[in-house]
Amino acid sequence: MTTTLKYKQNLAAKLVNVVLSIKPLANFVKTQARKMIIKRAEKIGVPWRQQSKELSQHNWDREWEVVNNPNLAYPEYYLTSFHAYEKGNMSWQAATEVEVASLAVHAGIWPEKGISGDARLRQTFLDILKAEIPTPKDVLDLGCSVGLNTFPLQKVFPQAKFTGVDLSPYFLAVGLYRSQKQNLEINWVHAAAEATGLPDSSFDLISIFLMCHELPQFATRKIFQEARRLLRSNGSIAIMDMNPHSEVYATMAPHIFTLLKSTEPYLDEYFSLDIEKELVNAGFAVPKIICNTHRHRTIIAGIA
Repeated sequence: MTTTLKYKQNLAAKLVNVVLSIKPLANFVKTQARKMIIKRAEKIGVPWRQQSKELSQHNWDREWEVVNNPNLAYPEYYLTSFHAYEKGNMSWQAATEVEVASLAVHAGIWPEKGISGDARLRQTFLDILKAEIPTPKDVLDLGCSVGLNTFPLQKVFPQAKFTGVDLSPYFLAVGLYRSQKQNLEINWVHAAAEATGLPDSSFDLISIFLMCHELPQFATRKIFQEARRLLRSNGSIAIMDMNPHSEVYATMAPHIFTLLKSTEPYLDEYFSLDIEKELVNAGFAVPKIICNTHRHRTIIAGIA
């Protein structure tokens, strides 16, 4: 990335931060972002309102009782607005819309692919894992959401045992529902990724898919330390997320960048994080970084 591109990004970030610091303006921007996403989604064939309505009509009491940990203390950073939802991930609306939202957002990666762009993005990650790491026996999907990454991973490693950890009981309830529909065995755990409560050295592979950009830096550091504790000596951590060095973000139109920032409160912290350094500091070997799209990267590291 050139110096000029970095300067443009920093200037845009400062202007956006001013806008988002004024609550009425921030709320307006979030509302507009949501409307734009839904309109675009349905235009390309994503059944946004139909699917979320169908899921909303389901009685979630049973799934909730199975996954919810009533004694869990939520970290403060998590109880904030994400993705234009005032309660962030702590709502049924967010949980019932995350699948269609992913289809819509990732359709923009390869416009000619339409809604299949989401599946293609996930496949690029899976292809890298198959090529770069040994076949795992136990896999942990940190920040598993409703299983959008967990389910494809399980198809790639069908003999492995799977655990999904997430802070949102709403997301986990939908994940449990989806896994039972597919007759898939997954251990859904309601916990913070930085304090899972799972045993030491329990996993061969820890996957973190599109989560780090939603975290403040201190939480990312704690999660890397927890991942190091949970991995066996020959295990690997695999992270797939936005690539801050991509020219897509450096040259993004100011109004689009504003909409993006309005739904991602920790984006500045992620873009300024030296993720390779933080992994090494947490006890991992120097990571291997592979660009899997023109705006995403996969980072793989073993134990040092």
